[in-house]
Amino acid sequence: MPKTLQYRAGSVIYFQGDEADKIYILQTGSINLVYQDFADQDIHDPVQPGEFFGVKSALGRYPREENAITLRNTTIMALTVPEFEALAMANIRIIMKMLKVFSNQLRRIHHQLSSLMEKEEHASPEVGLFEVGLYYLKNKRFFHARYIFSRYLTYYPSGKNAAEAAKYLEIAENTLRDKGQPGSAAAPRVQQAPPVAGKGALAAAGANMSATAKAYYDAMSLLNQEKYRQAYIILIKIVEADIDPEYVVKSVFDIGRCFFLMGKYDDCIQHFTGMITKYPKHPNLADALFFMGQSYDKRGQKDEAVTFYKTILSMSPAQEDITTKTKRALKAALRR
Repeated sequence: MPKTLQYRAGSVIYFQGDEADKIYILQTGSINLVYQDFADQDIHDPVQPGEFFGVKSALGRYPREENAITLRNTTIMALTVPEFEALAMANIRIIMKMLKVFSNQLRRIHHQLSSLMEKEEHASPEVGLFEVGLYYLKNKRFFHARYIFSRYLTYYPSGKNAAEAAKYLEIAENTLRDKGQPGSAAAPRVQQAPPVAGKGALAAAGANMSATAKAYYDAMSLLNQEKYRQAYIILIKIVEADIDPEYVVKSVFDIGRCFFLMGKYDDCIQHFTGMITKYPKHPNLADALFFMGQSYDKRGQKDEAVTFYKTILSMSPAQEDITTKTKRALKAALRR
């Protein structure tokens, strides 16, 4: 059932980077969506009564890209993704309104990109790739930053920004490792070439990244694009080849993620059960337990889901992000 929520002026409904599991409609009051554009300029998008917000991230299953802040006392309605989809399918006007909003946003992005391209019309692809990595790093989208900088070092091992790219890649990897984010088990490392003096050593690191590592990054890119089946196929091949133990362990975990995201909850539970048996100290153990709990939740087996959530919360030390997600999931399960 959709829920009505009330906020005082100046409240934050959600922060950039929060998990996106709800879609909202503004009933009364005023809300400002704040984020940064490609030129690092603050953008303020006001939400009018009757308008939806938080749609793209919830439907796309990626973290929030903006802060949602109330400007005065506000009432909103919160819907789960299935509730929103059912509502949209029953009312074509909602779909048309969302298409109009998305169209306006795309036009604004196109205008921003065109302006940037005019300013950088003589910039090389190398510079462009490096700048994209910087954009993701500045906006704390570390998974994307890690992928872009690793690609930069692969394509431009002797590039003028190779030293900085290697440094930023390490920052992104360390941050993901510290946060314990899904898919970042023992954060991906670039295989190092024999020591070489100065900048060449950093560049050589990217040039010598293993084929297994490249395949893993390709799978993560597909996963981020919601091409779960294609990602699954690559991950299975990495595990079967059993060449690089580091990426085999990572791939085993992400195969379970693929099962969950494809809605194959029985397979997800079975896979993670096998993973935990084989790797009882897997770096993503808590995340695996969370996906198992979520799978039971999706199957309507509340008691089993609650058991897994409580197990996660009893683990020490627990990562802050998984603890927060688990507490929310447990609270939701106990309400039903």
